[in-house]
Amino acid sequence: MVERIDSMRGELRRGMLVLAVLSALREEQYGYSLRKVLMEAGIDIEEGTLYPLIRRLEAFGLLSSRWTEGEGRRRRYYKISPEGEETRGILLNDWDALGASIAKLTGDDA
Repeated sequence: MVERIDSMRGELRRGMLVLAVLSALREEQYGYSLRKVLMEAGIDIEEGTLYPLIRRLEAFGLLSSRWTEGEGRRRRYYKISPEGEETRGILLNDWDALGASIAKLTGDDA
């Protein structure tokens, strides 16, 4: 039973990670700082999950990035694009609607 619940939790988590990353990148971040922001919000994400997600979102045109030199190292900074902001708004509305539907089903909508 524990394995099934862990699997279901993983599915829920994967669904919300896109919205979390898009929301966190309303402020420009590089990979490590993004991971730190997510962790501070209670979303523990492994680098092996975060970086492929960032690359996928950028390939979809939802993020923009730029390279910068600083402190003796190159860093790639990411920020949500206008299309990403529009997508974030749609996903956020969907998230809210789904939450309201679940609340109705569970009787927690009072």
